[in-house]
Amino acid sequence: MTSEFIIAWIYASPLSTAIRDMLWIIPTVQSVHIMAIAVIFGAAVISDLRLAGVLATDEPVRGVVRRYYPWMRSALFALLATGLLMIIGEPDRVLVNTTFWLKMALVISVFTLAWRLRRPFLRPAAPAQSDGETRPVKMLAWLLIALWCVVIICGRWIAY
Repeated sequence: MTSEFIIAWIYASPLSTAIRDMLWIIPTVQSVHIMAIAVIFGAAVISDLRLAGVLATDEPVRGVVRRYYPWMRSALFALLATGLLMIIGEPDRVLVNTTFWLKMALVISVFTLAWRLRRPFLRPAAPAQSDGETRPVKMLAWLLIALWCVVIICGRWIAY
C-alpha cells in the first residue's frame, strides 16, 4: 500500500469531503487548534520558566508544575483532535509535507521531554526531595521553550 493510495483513500472518504465542503469547519477547527496552541505554549512557558528559576521563584516548583501540567495535557489532546481533522480534510496537502512530519516528530519529542522533566514533580513529594533547580533542569527548561517555538514555526510553515 503506497502513501498515494492512502492519501487518495482519505481524501475520498465522506468525512474528508464533508470537512472540505462545509465552509465553516476548517476555520472553526483551525481556531480551536490555535487556541490550544496558546494554552499549551502558555502553560509550558510558565512552568519551564519556573523550572529555570526565572518566574514565580517564591512558589515551589512542584506547585507550579502541578498547576499547569493538566492544561498542557488537555491542550495536547485538543491539538491532536483538531490536527487530525485538518489532516483528514486536506491529506493531499499535509501528508506529503516534510515540515508536517518534522513538526510531528518535534511534538512527540518535546512533549515526551516535558513530561519526563515534570514527572518527578507530579508524584507525591518525598521528604528530602529537591525543588529541581539544578543546572541540567534549568538548561532543559530553556531548551523546551526553544523547541516549543520551533514547533509553532513548523506549524505555520506547513501552510506554505
